[in-house]
Amino acid sequence: MLMRTDPFRELDRLVDRVWGTAAHPAGMPMDAWREGDTFFVELDLPGVDPESVDLDVERNVLTVRAERRPTYGDDTDTVITERPAGTFSRQLFLGDTLDTERIDASYEAGVLKLRIPVAEQAKPRKIAISGGSDRREISG
Repeated sequence: MLMRTDPFRELDRLVDRVWGTAAHPAGMPMDAWREGDTFFVELDLPGVDPESVDLDVERNVLTVRAERRPTYGDDTDTVITERPAGTFSRQLFLGDTLDTERIDASYEAGVLKLRIPVAEQAKPRKIAISGGSDRREISG
C-alpha cells in the first residue's frame, strides 16, 4: 500500500551482497512502517547538512536527494575513505491511497523522518442504510 522501491536498485544491492562487489554500504538505508492511518519512513543520512536535503513529489513518486561532502580539503592526503560522499538519491513509489499533499518531514540526529497520512477518501467508512418505513413486505 505504501510503496515499492526501485527494482533495479534492489537488484544492484542483491548482486553486491552476493558477489561482495559493494564499494560501500547503501547511501540511504530506510525503514518504513504503518501505524493506524499514517505511514512512517526513516532514512539514515549521517553527516548530511539538512540544507542539502531535497524532497520532491511528482504524481506518486517521492524523490529524496541529499549531499554529503567530505570534511577535509581537496589538497589533503587521505589515508582511509570508507564513508561515502557525494549526492545520494532514492525514489519511493507511493500508493494512491496516501495523501501526498500532507507529507511532513523532519531531520534530526542524521535521520530524515517522513510522516505520510492515508488520504481521507481511502479510509474505511460506515455507510448508512436507509429502510424501515420505506420497506414493503412482499407476500408470496
